Amino acid sequence: RLSVQRGTRGTLLGQLRGASPPPAPHPWNQTLAKASGWEAVGSAQEQRRSFLRDFCGKHNSRKKLQSHLVHLVSRIYVEDRHKVLYCEVPKAGCSNWKRVLMVLNGLAASAHNISHQDVHYGKHLRTLDSYDLQGIHTRLNTYTKTIFVRDPMERLVSAFRDKFEHPNSYYHPVFGKAIIKKYRHNANEEALKTGSGVKFKEFIQYLLDSHRPVGMDIHWEQVSKLCYPCLINYDFIGKFETLEEDANYFLQLVGAPAELKFPKFKDRHSSDERTNAQVVRQYLKELSKEERQLTYDFYYLDYLMFNYTSP
Repeated sequence: RLSVQRGTRGTLLGQLRGASPPPAPHPWNQTLAKASGWEAVGSAQEQRRSFLRDFCGKHNSRKKLQSHLVHLVSRIYVEDRHKVLYCEVPKAGCSNWKRVLMVLNGLAASAHNISHQDVHYGKHLRTLDSYDLQGIHTRLNTYTKTIFVRDPMERLVSAFRDKFEHPNSYYHPVFGKAIIKKYRHNANEEALKTGSGVKFKEFIQYLLDSHRPVGMDIHWEQVSKLCYPCLINYDFIGKFETLEEDANYFLQLVGAPAELKFPKFKDRHSSDERTNAQVVRQYLKELSKEERQLTYDFYYLDYLMFNYTSP
């Protein structure tokens, strides 16, 4: 992986600053936006991009993010054949997006035959920080950059359900044990030993604690800190709420094979009800009014950047 030294960091920031946002997306099939059935999706894209541009202009977030350059491109996956950069936001369709990137890259014939294990631990896809500085710079300026986001509270509840309500050999012993030990009074020996059975309220106490007993995790980290949307000028902003439509439109725009469609299947725990607004409401009932407000404050930037309605 590229280690960005202090001097290099400044260079990269200078290059990013120098790259003025393109007025329109890269070498896309612009006629597609006007083609039958896609006008609404194309118009939603225009609105999302201009909304984010205005937000970043008003909040001048470029200045605030300078210190994070080491991590700037570590979550961005590269697909060189179709010149795509995809910033991974967990719990917003990322597993299926990685499957699609593997198919685009010629690493698999179909997105449907790739296991969860292969997607996340197979090391088939390169991230942008594995290239040298010139490689990073060239790709940032010439590839089509996309990000897919999700309502922050839905994403948070989805992450909690996935990691803490199902057996998990990493999240229970690493996060669960630390959370139960710090926030559960009179925890029994079994809970302290296994870290299983974390309650949503305990998880939120951990999330909001400035002295967390264990660090942050990408599944509930803010999108503003995963993908730096005010420093990296994303050409396409997809939303989990319109995932298939946005994804299939994007695939056409970058010239993907006509037969490649974004997978519809739920990656894991397929029998569980998908996390939606109704499910979220049930979880938020477990919190005090103050905890709900603080959780919203924690994701405040994500709500603003991507124009989500506050809960």
